Amino acid sequence: MHPLLKFAALALFVEAVTSDHQPQQALPGCKSTCGDIQIPYPFGIGNSTTQNHTPCYMNSKFILTCKNNSKLIRGTNIPVLDINPLGQMVFSFSVSYFCTNNSSKSTANSPFLRVPSLTISSTENKFITVGCDSYGYLNSNFKGATYSTGCLTRCYDYDPKMVIGNNTGKCTGLGCCQVDIPPLMRNITIQSSQFPDSTPSVKHYCSYSFIAKQGSYSFSVDDLNNLPKKRFPMVVNWAVSSESCQIAQTKANYACKENSECVDNDLDYDGYRCNCSKGFEGNPYLPGGCSDIDECATEYHGCKSKANCNNTFGNYTCFCPEGEIGDGTEGGGCQLEHNENANRIVLPTVLGAGAVFIVLFVMIIFYSINQKRKLTKLKEKFYKQNGGSILEQKLSQRQDSSSSQIAHIFKENELKKATNNFDESLIIGRGGFGTVFKGELEDKRIVAIKKSKTIDESQIEQFINEVDVVSQINHRNVVKLLGCCLETEVPLLVYEFVSNGTLSELIHKEIGKVNNVSWKTRLKIAAEVAGALSYLHSAASIPIIHRDVKCDNILLDGTNTAKVSDFGASRLVPLDQMEVATMVQGTIGYLDPEYMQTSQLTEKSDVYSFGVVLVELLTGEKPFSFGRAEDRRSLAMHFLSCLKKDNVFEVIQDGLLNEENEREIKEVAVLAAKCLRLRGEERPSMKEVAMELEGMQLIDKQSWIYEDVNIEESRYLLHESSSSLYELGDSSKQGDYGYDSLKDHVLIALDDGR
Repeated sequence: MHPLLKFAALALFVEAVTSDHQPQQALPGCKSTCGDIQIPYPFGIGNSTTQNHTPCYMNSKFILTCKNNSKLIRGTNIPVLDINPLGQMVFSFSVSYFCTNNSSKSTANSPFLRVPSLTISSTENKFITVGCDSYGYLNSNFKGATYSTGCLTRCYDYDPKMVIGNNTGKCTGLGCCQVDIPPLMRNITIQSSQFPDSTPSVKHYCSYSFIAKQGSYSFSVDDLNNLPKKRFPMVVNWAVSSESCQIAQTKANYACKENSECVDNDLDYDGYRCNCSKGFEGNPYLPGGCSDIDECATEYHGCKSKANCNNTFGNYTCFCPEGEIGDGTEGGGCQLEHNENANRIVLPTVLGAGAVFIVLFVMIIFYSINQKRKLTKLKEKFYKQNGGSILEQKLSQRQDSSSSQIAHIFKENELKKATNNFDESLIIGRGGFGTVFKGELEDKRIVAIKKSKTIDESQIEQFINEVDVVSQINHRNVVKLLGCCLETEVPLLVYEFVSNGTLSELIHKEIGKVNNVSWKTRLKIAAEVAGALSYLHSAASIPIIHRDVKCDNILLDGTNTAKVSDFGASRLVPLDQMEVATMVQGTIGYLDPEYMQTSQLTEKSDVYSFGVVLVELLTGEKPFSFGRAEDRRSLAMHFLSCLKKDNVFEVIQDGLLNEENEREIKEVAVLAAKCLRLRGEERPSMKEVAMELEGMQLIDKQSWIYEDVNIEESRYLLHESSSSLYELGDSSKQGDYGYDSLKDHVLIALDDGR
């Protein structure tokens, strides 16, 4: 057997030994199973029947209960389905539901898991929502903050065939949506809810949200009427403690015993665990630690035979018996010492080995050539599939125009070299839909390379058109798209690199640090962003709606000059259209409520999102947080509520307001209120917003006469603005909605982008 195969077989043997011989997993005198579930230490039940009745568990967080000698329980009522001694458990966890009946009465539950020492596995689970007009979110609370993720599924103009046609067991987004779970979520709560019914003819009244182990849930259209299961298996990660290995090894209660090693480099775990070292097996937490594996006792070793194998502590060696030479391995073997007979044997062996070597060498060359051809064909396939010929045609039409910006089509090898083969240490941004790497091109330009996860093949032509149009944008406050690479399965986008982080990072400093960003800097940034959006809406060759305006998508250079970025969710608007019908996409806290209700995207949707950015600049608060009181979770709604009560200065960030900027802050508050009007037609255009902000910058702040004249006017504008936001007039009779309905339903954030 080839040595490499031997070593692979050895790895399988170690696993087989663990399962067949079942090394001791529990402390002496302790219960080792409950039903058919093994209970490895540090977990345990009760006290030992020997060992002076010491606890069978390491500490209180590892206590388990066995009910009726068959049902393993964690805490008071969490069923345990399996325990992996390497750091995982499988729980049976409840489904969250929200149900209404014909009389509009509702029932709901929100299952929770309050165990700070356990984190939800981001690699082994999915968060799933089932229903029509349904949404669900997963909340996690730790270190004083709340974090959330979730998804929604809606059924506008419901056609049963559309859902039934997708009844393949997969959760595709029709009737069922799913998202990845971020690492380190703990202390979780699952909440399911419903949008106002957009399809009254459909009699569905329940929404379901739950965490499920990968592969444990298969979607069926029947689940829209009634989800048969009330619980699903969920994988959680456990660690000995939240300390790092470096700190834990200095303490007396360090858990890793003899012949084991400490592990703390997995981002999905909060703390350290123990593994048996290579060549050892058993439970690394038990006294005495892991025991040596006798590799020579099996045929799964790298020696010529068992007789040529010598077991050592944690390893083995191969040897040849007396009178023979060689290394004793399967590949090298053993040969008789030199004599006449030996020469007669060795010469043909050498010749045969040489012939084999030549044949293998030729085969390797042919294989390499064949693989290179396959790689070239694959790149050509991706290039064609991603619309390369369409982009070439568009670029050739603009080639002769010296004023046009030409998007460059990069080779995959160029970008691999620029990013050191996409080295993870060069990652500068990561989201649910892709990763951004910092890179250096051969001409020494520093760039940002966006590597997306997926792209809709049906939208390739639109994607190419957007690349062509966006690459022509030449505005000092818009991040420049330099080009793209189409030789990969999913296209790569190359942007100019902006060095000073995001506006969100500038505004929201770490806890305990003072935010000293001046009002003048904030006003300058607001004016620059407004100017860029105005340009996109009205001055670009084809109007562009950004669709994801937020502080995270506003980059800053070394002089805090703003640059609008991330056009992954943007839409081009034909010159003869005022609005575009599209799936609702955006970010929680910034979403235009009218767009979310109607799915009709307009330029005024960007205006609303920019209004939220203005409120962030005024208050220093994040746009949405479950950590705030319920009536303050939505920053925009809380801001408008304060306007209505004429106490807007209550929400202005501490230290920002002074006598010199009081009038400007009032005017910006009025402008933000105009942008946040519920009906898009009542909001100003981005051009009007930009002109007003630029005008504020030009006003002489030292003119005390102008200041006195406008104090009362500003107060009037503040009161007038807040009043107009809450007087909907006839629109309320037509089914429009206001603050009360938004408070309960605009809760889900969906990021999208290439």
